[in-house]
Amino acid sequence: MMVRLPGVYRPQADTLMLAETIAQAAIPRGASVLDVGSGAGALSLAAARAGAARVLAVDVSRPAVVTTWVNAVLRGAPVRVRRGDALEAAADHRFDVILANPPYVPSRHQPPTRGRARAWDAGGDGRAMLDRVTALAPMLLTARGVILIVHSALCGVDRTLHQLRGGGLKASVVARRTEPFGPVMRGRIGFLERAGLIEAGQRHEELVVIRGDRTEPTA
Repeated sequence: MMVRLPGVYRPQADTLMLAETIAQAAIPRGASVLDVGSGAGALSLAAARAGAARVLAVDVSRPAVVTTWVNAVLRGAPVRVRRGDALEAAADHRFDVILANPPYVPSRHQPPTRGRARAWDAGGDGRAMLDRVTALAPMLLTARGVILIVHSALCGVDRTLHQLRGGGLKASVVARRTEPFGPVMRGRIGFLERAGLIEAGQRHEELVVIRGDRTEPTA
């Protein structure tokens, strides 16, 4: 059972799906890992169980940072926690593995700068954070580094693959799962239909895990 402070994103199907992929990804023993937007810390703990020696978990939410820290301490996991923008906090480091379950729910409004909705709202096409991850994360990987990203297919699977490949990575979808809409998606069905992101009557989405591998030495 994980500790979770009020206001912290509860691990759901996307988090669990990525955690399962981590367990199957053959993370090298002693790997260094960056957890982008750690939430409750589920992915950081999954990386530690898979053999990571050092995990840097970063989240903009203070309650999320505290929650990740508590869960890591309770399990004796090698997780260091920082508050802030993960891609900026990690700019001077290189990682063997980067994990990302970024906000990806399309919204009528610009991504919020505070509150619980930061964990899911991601602008009109759901890619406000995704595009940053795919652009910057490849530069944070070691020579044989790996990135694992989970998001909804509504946000554009091909776009994510194209961007990662443009960053010099070999990229592919390694897991797919269809899930019913959660409360947030159900609450904006009308917007999603008008925006052409879902079909009339659609009440499910496909989640995907995309893996990108750096196959050439970094400069």
